[in-house]
Amino acid sequence: MGRLFESALMTVAYCARCVTPNTWPDAVFDEDGICLPCRYAESLAQVDWSARKKELGEISDWGRKNKRGVYDCIIGVSGGKDSLRQAFFARDELGLNPLLVSCVYPPEQQTQRGADNLSNLVEQGFDLHMVGPAPQVSKKLTKYSFLQFANIFKASELVLYASLPRVAIAYGIPLIFLGENPALAFGGSVGSVSSDGNKQRFHNTLGGGKLDTWLQSGLTASEMNWYQYPSEHDFERAQLRIVYLGFYMRDFNDIANGAFALAHGLEPRTGLDALPEETGSLNAFEAVDDDFVHVNQMIKHLKLGFGKVVQQASVQLRLGTMTREEAVEAVEKYDGKCSERYIENFCDYIGITTEKFHSVVEEARNKDLWQLNNRGAWELRYKPSGALGAKV
Repeated sequence: MGRLFESALMTVAYCARCVTPNTWPDAVFDEDGICLPCRYAESLAQVDWSARKKELGEISDWGRKNKRGVYDCIIGVSGGKDSLRQAFFARDELGLNPLLVSCVYPPEQQTQRGADNLSNLVEQGFDLHMVGPAPQVSKKLTKYSFLQFANIFKASELVLYASLPRVAIAYGIPLIFLGENPALAFGGSVGSVSSDGNKQRFHNTLGGGKLDTWLQSGLTASEMNWYQYPSEHDFERAQLRIVYLGFYMRDFNDIANGAFALAHGLEPRTGLDALPEETGSLNAFEAVDDDFVHVNQMIKHLKLGFGKVVQQASVQLRLGTMTREEAVEAVEKYDGKCSERYIENFCDYIGITTEKFHSVVEEARNKDLWQLNNRGAWELRYKPSGALGAKV
């Protein structure tokens, strides 16, 4: 086993290599207590990259052959580090003519930095199709998501995922590129441990792509048109093929993508907005287009016992740019942090008081993972530092 904490409440294990806990949804640990992303990172040295390059070339040729118009593929973009690198790679390395598709935030949510970064990407010479669901619908679903599920982005992730295949069907572009495979990069399971992304409808957020849950918000199916993930029949009829492009790039990771993006005009976070004690994030070049992401990561920390820093530190551990001791220190110091000003802005956006916000969040706190210390403050029962010396 890995590094275990056992109690009458539950069993919590941390990966023997990184700081990923088994509270990550659908986490996969092997018999040695090592998580799937760590095992995958370990395997990269043995990958036949020539074979993968050839396979990607065949996929690209398939996209050119099966398109109906001028675009060879679709790439979902925000203007951030990952989408910027994918766009350049598809155009400059694969020789493809991509159509970039961005599902934009409502004006009240998107930061000016985010708008500037999306403009920067377009100015690099790409065509962009923007999908912008009605702001009133976005706001209502965001509020419903928070109050019902204590998850700010549960509804917005629907439109983020659904918009790409819907545009692909409309324009006759069957090849869709996404970045990393979440299962291999971060953990969990979305139906694939390869480059095949066609099973993403089974991601726990998408729930099979149905709108049943969301109709209870009071909105109609027609109002949520862009939130409807195409059916499997629609996929087959349009020959849609979703491919994780990062699977074919040896250094597709936070650090390499961030460096590439900064060299190609990305505007990072600065000042207070770049401090990990304010954001709960180690990387100033990450999640630059929206501030509510920090609020959601804080909530996730209370529900699952981890936030963004766990993911970022685990990536750096696998890359060898951080020791486990440094990773543990960063996690215990910054994970789940979120400035109150971000919370206040979110409350203003959905029209609730901060008192209501904290009431909902406290109700969602996982008491199996959290306990009150002798100072009356909440703390995690099971911390990665307690596993540093554990037997593997």
